[in-house]
Amino acid sequence: MNKLVLIAVGLAMACNSSQKTVPENNANTSPSAETVYAATITSEELKEHLFVYASDEFEGRETGTRGEKKAAAYIKEQYKAMGIPAAKEDGDYYQQVPLMRDVMPTGELQINGKEYKLGEDVLAFEAAQGQFSNIVYAGYGIDDENYSDFEGIDIKGKLVLVKFGEPMNADGTYKVTGTTYNSKWSKVSDAYGKRSKAIREHGGLGMLYFDDTNFSRYQNYFNRRKKRSSGKLSLKTTDGPTFINVVLNKNVATALYPDIMNTSISKDLNTDLNLQLNADGGIVESENVVAFIKGSTKPNEYVVISAHLDHIGITDKGEINNGADDDGSGTVGLLEIAEAFKKAADAGKGPKRSVVFLHVTGEEKGLFGSQFYTDMQPIFPLKETVTNLNIDMIGRIDPKRDGNRNYIYLIGSNKLSSELHNLSEEVNKKYMDIELDYKYNDDHDPNRFYYRSDHYNFAKNNIPVIFYFNGTHDDYHRPSDTPDKINYDLLENRTRLIFHTAWEIANRDTRIKVDKDLK
Repeated sequence: MNKLVLIAVGLAMACNSSQKTVPENNANTSPSAETVYAATITSEELKEHLFVYASDEFEGRETGTRGEKKAAAYIKEQYKAMGIPAAKEDGDYYQQVPLMRDVMPTGELQINGKEYKLGEDVLAFEAAQGQFSNIVYAGYGIDDENYSDFEGIDIKGKLVLVKFGEPMNADGTYKVTGTTYNSKWSKVSDAYGKRSKAIREHGGLGMLYFDDTNFSRYQNYFNRRKKRSSGKLSLKTTDGPTFINVVLNKNVATALYPDIMNTSISKDLNTDLNLQLNADGGIVESENVVAFIKGSTKPNEYVVISAHLDHIGITDKGEINNGADDDGSGTVGLLEIAEAFKKAADAGKGPKRSVVFLHVTGEEKGLFGSQFYTDMQPIFPLKETVTNLNIDMIGRIDPKRDGNRNYIYLIGSNKLSSELHNLSEEVNKKYMDIELDYKYNDDHDPNRFYYRSDHYNFAKNNIPVIFYFNGTHDDYHRPSDTPDKINYDLLENRTRLIFHTAWEIANRDTRIKVDKDLK
């Protein structure tokens, strides 16, 4: 809404409470602080930001590219200009998010100087490198309550050679099941993964897996992966040595251990193995941008407001996907919300709780930036993170929707906290009167939007969330998602709503409570 409005009538709190979530304003007093600072969020400033941020200069902001670096730098400079400090103690606005490009390996395997070809005799789906002279043969590689090939042997820090199949008793029954039926260790869908997991759990460095029965199936999968390999990104989850998984045919397995077909008794193999299976995709550098305003009386409780800074880049035809709505609208909205909080803080009316402004990378690639923040290196403790308000596409109108154009889809507000949901409703009625549409909040929503943006990485950590979303449209993930198509009056209204909601959460006496189980 474009004007300052005083609401004189108090709002009744929903659902079994005699205390109002949102305090009343007196009609005879001056505008409240939150109303004053919400009014600093304007369509003109949002538009000015977005015509820069969603311009061709940023080359579609694809994760890890030059365009994404420009976007991160733009956001950083805005926070510096506003005087809002970095969230990290070292003063760096960037939180580095380590990503890896997923490419199929190339190279060779050598045993005692003899070469075996990748894709023919040897299969690997990730890099596998190193020289090894002490390999442990562990029979079938089974570790089950009724039978284990790992009893009495030490495989820590070693490569382990194992084979497909199961041991049998003299009466024709299987040792694992005690019946004439074999177990999951013989199911091709489980055999590889279960053995690899068992070796990891016993401290092994990697698995050399001989499966002549199913080798052709693994080979077909290898060829399909190689054909469609497109450099997909993944989050680098560890700095330690990568666990090695290599599948061998009979030629290679018997070269490593000539008696492998005849025995399952463990044995140390003194064989020179040279693995040079390289995957040169390497590390992709990307970063979240994180700023914050420290709370005045509850500085160790945190309200996180997030938006993703990346988009999908340039098409094969050279067209730039500017991503004005996705998620340029959320990004510039977050900048304006931060500015409003900073003006309040400068006037001595800063939030009681700390407010974190989190611009995440890699959303379009798999929610990687928010996953890194929540699951790997949270800058602030998750147990003290009160709420996440996530903004992803708030500048357009869903053409499939009937009704008031002044609306917003809300997703997740009641999933973990009825208190958050009630607060959200009351704040909207008090200040904005936007139509809150819960169409996509349904647990059975076939679009599964609840799981498809960055709020979910907070929700899965039991942190209450609200996802603000205008729905998709014909320009979604297309070069035609440009800033001239944004409804700036709606972008202003929706951004002010999020500010008001964040303000109430940050300033209320008690933190939002979780009263529902994660679904």
